[in-house]
Amino acid sequence: MTQAFSFMLTACEGAARTGIITTGRGEIRTPAFMPVGTAATVKAMHPERVHALGADVVLANTYHLMLRPGAERIAKLGDLHRFMQWPWPILTDSGGYQVMSLAKLRKIEEKGVTFQSHIDGATHVLTPERAMVIQDLLGADIAMQLDECVRLPCPPDEARRAMHLSLRWAERSRTAFAVKPGRALFGIVQGGADNVLRAESAKALTSLNFDGYALGGLAVGEPQAVMLAVIEGVEPYLPRDKPRYLMGVGTPDDLIESVRRGIDMFDCVMPTRAGRHGLAFTRCGRLNLRNARHADDPSPVDPCSSSPAARNFSRAYLHHLIKAGEILGMMLLTEINLAYYQDLMSGIRRVIANGGFAEFCRATKATWAQGESDRIAPMRQDGNRIRPGSIGR
Repeated sequence: MTQAFSFMLTACEGAARTGIITTGRGEIRTPAFMPVGTAATVKAMHPERVHALGADVVLANTYHLMLRPGAERIAKLGDLHRFMQWPWPILTDSGGYQVMSLAKLRKIEEKGVTFQSHIDGATHVLTPERAMVIQDLLGADIAMQLDECVRLPCPPDEARRAMHLSLRWAERSRTAFAVKPGRALFGIVQGGADNVLRAESAKALTSLNFDGYALGGLAVGEPQAVMLAVIEGVEPYLPRDKPRYLMGVGTPDDLIESVRRGIDMFDCVMPTRAGRHGLAFTRCGRLNLRNARHADDPSPVDPCSSSPAARNFSRAYLHHLIKAGEILGMMLLTEINLAYYQDLMSGIRRVIANGGFAEFCRATKATWAQGESDRIAPMRQDGNRIRPGSIGR
């Protein structure tokens, strides 16, 4: 028998929480970071390796998959899990953000949104009902309502209009959602940077009794302080016994500060995109492996990482791969970044359970800051730092 969808809190420290989401395809430990597999692939990674690094769930996208290869085609081939060889939970975004950010000549109406594909210019119509059908065809374990996402800053009247439209679409999404054992549908709180609108959205959505609640329309260019203020304003209106998902976020610091304010789930392209462009996330902060100072550095990226790539390959070698445009460099740095994000989330879960989250945050940020100052100079083969003016001595 398929396990019913559920969420169980196991520990709290202040607003920070750790728990377990149960789906028909397995458990998701929270707080959870979901690697982004937009087009049925986490770029530059084998699926089993993504799971081995600690990811319980990945995100795929309705907009991209409806355009190519098509939800009906994926359904005929089994479902998205079989198609991409990922037997564990999958969350699918409904496509509202991508319609805003990628689509050409979009027209938003009460019925839904009509847009031209960014791939070939073909016209498509995405309604709340169609978004539910597509996510059902994909076999998503967690589906998202269709919403309208606005850019920030946003005029108050525009934020209010989009929020109310998203609420009407939420009700239609809830009605159209095909309820099946182990599956869930999340509502999306909108309202721009206006906490009054966000509270109104959250209260209306909770009355519809979604399985979880997301904060959408953030990480769209606003300062971190604005995002955190929105989370603080909305959190009191979100049910304690349902998962809370902050969409499209973010940096390691964003994750820590959002967990501190009660968020359970995250997704972001940052670790994979950064890896493809030569940037590594480590427990000592960020490393730009494109920088010439790494060319003669034999030290590993992070000897304490759970990733063999971070422990075994030298910074000099990774610098070479990135400068030469070698695919292996992108693959290794993507793995290093995903490993760091999963290591960070694992550490957060552990310290919340043990009552040490506040100290963990302080120590983690201190290590980032120290790492920034220590990375001024590369390492010699003997393990000593090359200080300015010492080269050739």
